[in-house]
Order: sequence, then structure tokens, then C-alpha cells
Amino acid sequence: MADLKPIMSVEELDRFMDVAFPQMHEGGRLNVIEAVGPGAARLRLRYSDRNLRPGGTISGPAMMALADYAMYAVVLAHIGPVALAVTTNLNINFLRKPSPADIVAEAKLLKLGRRLAVGDVLMWQDGQDGPVAHVTSTYSIPPVPGASAGNA
Repeated sequence: MADLKPIMSVEELDRFMDVAFPQMHEGGRLNVIEAVGPGAARLRLRYSDRNLRPGGTISGPAMMALADYAMYAVVLAHIGPVALAVTTNLNINFLRKPSPADIVAEAKLLKLGRRLAVGDVLMWQDGQDGPVAHVTSTYSIPPVPGASAGNA
């Protein structure tokens, strides 16, 4: 999907998310969109004690939220500000225990159709060996008024 060109910048995505989902930043801006590129987006979950689980590791729900946000960002970066694009599937494999530090998520589109977007997200921590999690996800894209039905 490297031939895809994003139509929204990091700044445009941030503005859209701030208006459409202001609750995302309650308690501080922890999820940060760092970059968008052809078929890809990179986000960072900034370290916070509120994302820790017993044992001092970043919680699974915090990592799932980061992965879902990363997929939403990469999809919107390529289709535009479509608030009603929704997750239809998210599968996560936790690969190793993350340390109490930032987590980086690289989302890549595998398929972008008119009705479905499929992608994966690889998560790691700077300076650590190997990923902490791998996610596959599907997003449903609402129909565009006036567009003819076709392949997903």
C-alpha cells in the first residue's frame, strides 16, 4: 500500500480528533500522532502511571486502545475525516512484557477498499529488542452518499 498517499496531515488529524473525540485527552494528551506517510501512521503512547497494571507493566487495555487509535489514524489519513468509520475487528498478540515506558505503534494498511480497511499494527519500545505486541484490525467505512455499491 506504499503507493497510497495520505490526504490528511498529522495536524489535520489532531484537529479532527480534538473536535470529534475531545474525551480522548482527558487527564492529558497521552496518545500522540507522530507521523503519517504512504499507507502508514506512527503513534506514541506516552508513559503514564495510569496505564500501569499490577506488576509495573503497561496494561493490555492501554495497548489495545493505542492500536485502535493507530488504525483509525491511518485509515482517516487516507480517506479523510470520516467520524463514523468504526472498528469491526481487532486481534492482538502480546509478544513480551512491556516496561513502564512509552510505546510506539506503527500502523500499516494492507487493504483499503470503499467499505473496508484492513491493516496491522506493530508496537515496540524505543531501545528495546523486539516488538511488545502485534495487531491485525479491520475498519468499516460508511458508504459515501451517491457512490455506487461495489467491492469492499
